[in-house]
Amino acid sequence: MTDLRVWDDADVTAALPMATAIDAIRAALVDGLDPTSDPARSIVPTGHGNVLLMPAEWGGYAGVKIVTVAPDNPAAGLPLVQGNYLLLDGRTLTPLLLTAAEALTAIRTSAVSAVAADVLSIEGATTLVVFGSGPQARQHVAALRVIRPIGDVIVVGRDQGRAAAFAQECGGRVGTPDDVASADIVACCTSSRTPVFDGTLLRPHATVIAVGSYQPDTAEVDARTVAACAVVVEERATALREAGDVVQAVRSALLDPAALTELPALVRGTERIEPDRPRLFKSVGMAWEDLVLVAAAHRRRN
Repeated sequence: MTDLRVWDDADVTAALPMATAIDAIRAALVDGLDPTSDPARSIVPTGHGNVLLMPAEWGGYAGVKIVTVAPDNPAAGLPLVQGNYLLLDGRTLTPLLLTAAEALTAIRTSAVSAVAADVLSIEGATTLVVFGSGPQARQHVAALRVIRPIGDVIVVGRDQGRAAAFAQECGGRVGTPDDVASADIVACCTSSRTPVFDGTLLRPHATVIAVGSYQPDTAEVDARTVAACAVVVEERATALREAGDVVQAVRSALLDPAALTELPALVRGTERIEPDRPRLFKSVGMAWEDLVLVAAAHRRRN
């Protein structure tokens, strides 16, 4: 029997430099990975949050991520999101690797965002407004700096102390939601259940990345802003089930589901978006993304 290897967050981070993670996600999509093969995410409510189960199969591997989301944790000095990933051999289903999932989730989410932003944002994008100051915000700054010459980072957060510390860490400054008026890219990396900025302030070439919500009753971007954008999602059915920003725009009859562009088609060049209005990439996080990166990390270390 194969010995099960166990990695902590530091091991995952070391095995997945951001440029490597971005390349792995892009390559999987170019090579024909089909996100529609993912089973729907299982969300099990508990008294203090949700337990999420995310299985997938691809590229000679299978795997499952178990994630917990506990909204009260940050106030207690604990991570909002915790979990583990179990990688299996695709043929024998033998367990190969058990990893911590906090770093994995932050890396994979931001890597997918960077792949989307690489085809959506203007080549000379230099100004990034990031909402949030947690792991997702940090990794999004790192990921977007891989694909664009981001020099001006403006951090907007509810906790001014954390926002200031993060801004200093990434060489940026603290701002307000109105700073989206000067942004080339806006990254929404929050746990907010309601919109975090006024979409009428967006520049025509702006690209918005929204990753915080994964349930239909939450949204970081308001319905009218979503409708005003060219909207890209990981996979249409998943977005219409889980992406509150999209779901609410559709329910308000402001957005036609048929107008959604799927990320694989955009990356492969079989579809294009309108160049004369803001672009929105709405991500909910899918199981294939975790599997692609854990498999890539496993191959790099073997």
